[in-house]
Amino acid sequence: MKLPRIECRDCGRPIAAGPVAGRLTKGRLWRHDPPGRRHHTDGALVSCPGSLAIVDLPQPAQQLELDDPRLETVPLF
Repeated sequence: MKLPRIECRDCGRPIAAGPVAGRLTKGRLWRHDPPGRRHHTDGALVSCPGSLAIVDLPQPAQQLELDDPRLETVPLF
């Protein structure tokens, strides 16, 4: 499954956002490192402050409406 990329509000990088259970319009950013800094001097990893933030997902695809009266609709089944 390809996840939408949402710009992190803290670092500005496009990060994948996975769906949040029970909230169809919300997603959670994946954990990511801040640009140019992967760990502390003691070797511990550093996450961007925007990691795991809840964000709004882009609107899902919508069905195309055909408003042309010249088109005839035919049942498929």
